[in-house]
Amino acid sequence: MIKVLAYDFGASSGRAMLGSYDGKTINIEEIHRFSNDPVYLNDTLYWDILRLFHEMKTGLIEARKAGHSDIKSIGIDTWGVDFGLIDEKGRLLENPIHYRDKRTDGLMEEVWEKVGKKNLYDRTGTQFMQFNTIYQLYSIAKNRPELFERTDKLLFMPDLLSYFLTGEKVAEFSMASTTQMLNSKTGDWDYELLDKLGIPSGILEKVVDSATVIGRLTEQVCYETGLKPITVTAVAGHDTGSAMIAAPADTDLFAFLSSGTWSLLGSELSEPVVNDLTYKYEYSNEGGINRTARLIKNIMGLWIYQECRRQWNKEGDPVSFDELEMSARKAKPFACLIDVDHQDFYHPGEMPERVVDYCRRTGQYVPQNRAEIVRCIMESLALKYRYVFDGLCKIVGSRIPKLHMVGGGCKNTMISQFTANALGTEVTAGPIEATAIGNIAAQLIALGEIKDLRQARAVIKSSFEIKSYFPQDKELWEEKYDYYLKNILNK
Repeated sequence: MIKVLAYDFGASSGRAMLGSYDGKTINIEEIHRFSNDPVYLNDTLYWDILRLFHEMKTGLIEARKAGHSDIKSIGIDTWGVDFGLIDEKGRLLENPIHYRDKRTDGLMEEVWEKVGKKNLYDRTGTQFMQFNTIYQLYSIAKNRPELFERTDKLLFMPDLLSYFLTGEKVAEFSMASTTQMLNSKTGDWDYELLDKLGIPSGILEKVVDSATVIGRLTEQVCYETGLKPITVTAVAGHDTGSAMIAAPADTDLFAFLSSGTWSLLGSELSEPVVNDLTYKYEYSNEGGINRTARLIKNIMGLWIYQECRRQWNKEGDPVSFDELEMSARKAKPFACLIDVDHQDFYHPGEMPERVVDYCRRTGQYVPQNRAEIVRCIMESLALKYRYVFDGLCKIVGSRIPKLHMVGGGCKNTMISQFTANALGTEVTAGPIEATAIGNIAAQLIALGEIKDLRQARAVIKSSFEIKSYFPQDKELWEEKYDYYLKNILNK
């Protein structure tokens, strides 16, 4: 029995998941779970990185106490784009800043003026999103250039946490590909692009492949946790890269949807695709294991729904996700719709009122209660999936017969069924713990216990429950999709 430990960090929580592999199936066990709470300080939104590292060490201690001192490897995946800055003595200069911080507001247009919007896309093949690393670093170059003078190296979030564990600095490929700074043709940093924006390329580490061994736990970490020097592996450090490993696909061409706070819809290809069609639909070419290309598009996902619930709970009337879903099923279908990727919904706070304001401003029925707001969000999200899925099919030149949905969003049966309805195709849901499972699989590949990606997916498919959803009410959903295109997306 081979045991590995996967740390899976999301935007609101993290966990340590033990993976056990007997040569045929993977079993997972949650060892430690903790919240991930950003902190506002002087109008800046930070990640509490030291607390997160403390929770990692707690996870190691809990694993040892549970009898798992024989762990062979540790792997870390997180959200994309964010980073920490290290000085020449190896010290963290400041807490990493959250991608939803306002420091990049309005900066995309400035960067486009300097390097050209189409040129930027042609070089990187990356979707334009204001939190991309390139805009964060441009903000520093513009407003805090002295910080770069004190910086020796930049480490992305999983690489930063791996550095805390091992003292080794790397830039893992899948994380590097989220930055809009990686040249899609060379697979290396676009030094000319960085120079034009005043971003010092010398702070960036050499890019290493996913499923690469980084090093071992330091003496200090071993002393604190009571463990021996366990190997630390660079998995597909971007959580979507790990989740895609776990997609239970048995064909070369497939559609994939990682469903959670963010939704990422796309496919896995042998090399990046950068052309006028991918530019039109704003598809990203992000990196995966074996240097594959994740041709994907970011969609706001369940963030709006989660923020609505957070607001209602904050107001003193707590409600569970199950209760919200049950009530939404009884609400009138398609009473109103929103563009889930509209800027109105990007920042946290007062989300229910933002949905109401959007509907009022666009001349639609204004939702009157929680059930109607949730129904509006879910139907709108499914229709946005349809728009992005249709774009994907045009890009690859083929109608993809099935969508594999993975991640925590699979627990939401409403969005799973609505997605099948909107796409008019079969949707498989599961595994729910796809990110942690993909993390585990990448470690097993690095250790030589699993041969390759194809074998990993076959093992995963036989190890975890997968549920299928089939389209319902096709004519109604097709009619509402036409309305959504014309009146909400203005296409």
